[in-house]
Amino acid sequence: MKKITKEDISQEVFDLYDDYAHNKIDRRGFVEKLSLFAVGTLTLPSLLSFMSPNYVDSILIQPEDPRIKSGFITYNSDKGGGPIKGLLSQPTGTKKKLPGIIVVHENRGLNPYIEDVGRRGAVEGFITLAPDALSPLGGYPGTDDAGRELQKKRTREEMLEDFIAAYHFLKSHKDCNGHVGVVGFCFGGWIANMMAVKIPELGAAVPYYGGQPTAAEAEMIKTPILAQYAGLDTRVNEGWPAYETILKKNNVQHVAYFYDGVNHGFHNNTTPRYDEKAATLSWTRTIDFFKKELKKK
Repeated sequence: MKKITKEDISQEVFDLYDDYAHNKIDRRGFVEKLSLFAVGTLTLPSLLSFMSPNYVDSILIQPEDPRIKSGFITYNSDKGGGPIKGLLSQPTGTKKKLPGIIVVHENRGLNPYIEDVGRRGAVEGFITLAPDALSPLGGYPGTDDAGRELQKKRTREEMLEDFIAAYHFLKSHKDCNGHVGVVGFCFGGWIANMMAVKIPELGAAVPYYGGQPTAAEAEMIKTPILAQYAGLDTRVNEGWPAYETILKKNNVQHVAYFYDGVNHGFHNNTTPRYDEKAATLSWTRTIDFFKKELKKK
C-alpha cells in the first residue's frame, strides 16, 4: 500500500484538523467530516493515523542527550493553579549564569513535542522551563485529545498566571542571569503576547501563530516582539495589522514573519502540518533573537 504523504492531503483536511484542534468541532464531528475525504487508498483509519501526532519518531533532542541536563521540577503559582510541574533544561558544563526561556505549550498540556522544544533551547545555551498548565488536573494525560479536553476545564487567564509565576521562578534561579524571554505556540503564542502585556521587564517574546492582545492590552507592551505566522492561517493572521499599529505607535521593537504556503502549527514536527523549511528558519530566527535580547544585557 502506498504511504500517504502531505501532498496527498487536500487543504480542506488541514483546515478541518485545525477546527478540531481548536475545539470548533468535537471528535465525532471531525471523524464524520474527515470520512468524506476517504477515497481509494485514503481510508478513514489511514487519514486519522496520518493527521495524528507521531511523538515516537519525532524527538530531536533526547532526554538523555549528554549536552544537557533535563528534569522535572515543581514551582508554585499562587495566583494560578498552585503547584505546577515543569521541565527544566540547561546545557551541561556551563559555569556562567544563563539567559532563560519559558516555553509555553499549545492547548493540550506539556506533550513530548513541547518538552523537546525546551531541550532544543537548552542545546542552544539557555536555561529553559516548560510548564504544564494541566498540573492541577493531574498533568498531560498522555494523548493530545485528552489533553485538549482537560485544558478546557481551566480558564486561560488562570493559566496565564501559571506562566507568569514560571517567569519569576526562572528569573530567580541560581543558574539564570535574570534575563528571561518566552516562546509559545498557538495557545502558548497568546500566552507569550500576554506575558509581554503583564511583565514590563520581560526580555523578549516570540509568539508562534498566537492570538493577539486587545488594543488596551497592547498599549502596555514594552517587550521586544518577534511574531511568527503561518501564511495559510488567516484566522490568526487577521489580528496582526491592528496589533502592529499599536506597537509602531509606541515604538516597541517588533518584527513579524509570515511563512508562505504553510499551515498553523508548522513548527510542530510531529504532525503533517509541519514544514521543515519554515520551522528551521523560524527557529533560527527565534534563537538569534533571544541571544541578541537576553545575552546583551
